Amino acid sequence: QRKNPFSSEDRLASKPAHTHRGDPTYGRPPEGSRTEQRGKDAHSHVGKEVEELCLIIRRTGEVGEDGHVSVTFGQLFETYVTISNKVVGILLRARKHGLVHFEGEMLWQGKDDDVVITLL
Repeated sequence: QRKNPFSSEDRLASKPAHTHRGDPTYGRPPEGSRTEQRGKDAHSHVGKEVEELCLIIRRTGEVGEDGHVSVTFGQLFETYVTISNKVVGILLRARKHGLVHFEGEMLWQGKDDDVVITLL
């Protein structure tokens, strides 16, 4: 990079030292960097999609005997796919955060249309 005419000396001088696995900054972008900001923006965007998914489940689902709102994957897929094609990924993220529950590791359109998704 020192020979690259498009690289600035400032950028080369500010390059952080390598971190090791035990370091709390290991695997994280430098604070204040554009990479860190892009990560924060992406995290915020996914959070909004998870929130929207939960609202759609509440609106389209039915309240069960336990008081939780449930919807089948097929019904949710048909409703949500017009909004976003990432319905399965957003469902997995929502389950990771304890917002929804469903059986199985992954949901597949057609095969898992009868799987019940419960809003927690």
